[in-house]
Amino acid sequence: MADKNSNRIFRVQLEKDTMVFSAAHFITFNGNICESIHGHNYAVKAEVVGPLDENGYVCDFIALRDGLAEIVATMDHKVVLPATHPMIKVVDDGKEVLVTFEQKRWIFPSEDCNILPVTNTTAELMAGYIADELKSRTKQKFGDQITKLIVGVDENRGQWGVVELDW
Repeated sequence: MADKNSNRIFRVQLEKDTMVFSAAHFITFNGNICESIHGHNYAVKAEVVGPLDENGYVCDFIALRDGLAEIVATMDHKVVLPATHPMIKVVDDGKEVLVTFEQKRWIFPSEDCNILPVTNTTAELMAGYIADELKSRTKQKFGDQITKLIVGVDENRGQWGVVELDW
């Protein structure tokens, strides 16, 4: 007799009121237009896709929640900056972070910054960063059971940047 779950796709979704962070950022667009620095109260959600294991679940909710919470905590109350933007230069001397874009210049205490390996601090690229980090932090726990990871970052109550990646 065939297992009725063998042809089904199962998902675990994690969206909690506690998966939020407040951060300042600015982005560039249309070539050389640079926004003023401003902040958002971001929300983060994650979803994993995969077959059921012998216990009947895709993954351990608690491990997924804890992994995501650790990442979200590193972003809370920070200035989020792009490490690889071609026009925004970010230099951290361990004490202060100097950021320049054309004639603009900002200086922040190093401990107040989170310099991400992205080209721009858009919701989409922050979702990608969080997804990569979440995969890295949980891969050993989940192994190859998961097939896809989806992460969303909401920057303004309903404006989500979402990324989907293969596990």
